[in-house]
Amino acid sequence: MTFLRRGVVLSRSRKFGRYPAARWANCTLGTIQGAIALLVLFSLVHPSRTFAANPDQDTALTGSRQRIEKLDYRMTGRLSRVEGNGKRTNYKFVAKAHWFPDGLRLLCEISGPGSEKTSLLLHMSVTGHVTIEAVLPGEKTASALPFERWNDPLVGTDFSYEDMVENQFFWKNQEALPPEKYGARDCFVLKSKSGSQDRTYYDSVTSWIDRRILYPVHVVKTLRGTGQHKEFIYYGLRQIGGVWSATQVEAKLQGKPGSSILVIEGGSGKANLGRKDFDLRQFNAQDEK
Repeated sequence: MTFLRRGVVLSRSRKFGRYPAARWANCTLGTIQGAIALLVLFSLVHPSRTFAANPDQDTALTGSRQRIEKLDYRMTGRLSRVEGNGKRTNYKFVAKAHWFPDGLRLLCEISGPGSEKTSLLLHMSVTGHVTIEAVLPGEKTASALPFERWNDPLVGTDFSYEDMVENQFFWKNQEALPPEKYGARDCFVLKSKSGSQDRTYYDSVTSWIDRRILYPVHVVKTLRGTGQHKEFIYYGLRQIGGVWSATQVEAKLQGKPGSSILVIEGGSGKANLGRKDFDLRQFNAQDEK
């Protein structure tokens, strides 16, 4: 407002009375300068209103969040660790998930030949904050899994505990990279960066998201501190009841021979789950029977 007021005052000054053309030019110039200054100031205070957001980022991020916010499934399958020499160790994997008003809950149980069961309950809030409860081999009751263990291999595979949820799409820092092809698929490329407020072992997660179905086909996670990469590849994408999912997810840790594969063998994409379905004690009750 200071710049506009100055232009009005100058236009009323007697110094410009003899030169009406000059008076008009100076008045107009002052008004234009004031408008430009206000526009610059406004853009600094409200940048989102002046500069449009990246449409690719909006589409990829919104689509990914909406996909997770509609989850309601049961599934059975197997989790396998394949060594560099081809040796394979298989585990039974059972899971269910549902998005509630306060976020996502995922309950899973992993068991294998000659090994005790591992039961996990993961909760991801609407802001991407994650908590993990677990009943680990040798334990009888559930307890909070310390953050120091979130990056531990899950039953010896390349999947870690925190890899069970896609919380990266709910982090504050998101960046759209140039679109790329992954195989035959045209993809949005979204780089999610963790902040100090995010409990995670990853510095960033880059996702190649199919433009047509808005489902990831390739993900690369970068570990904090070391810069080591963990790669995830999604195979056999299919749509059941309007819900897209992968039949297999392969995880590979940079510099480590072999890989791990999560295979989905059966389940339901619309399980109609409620809160009572996400009680870790139910596994203990089943074991006692």
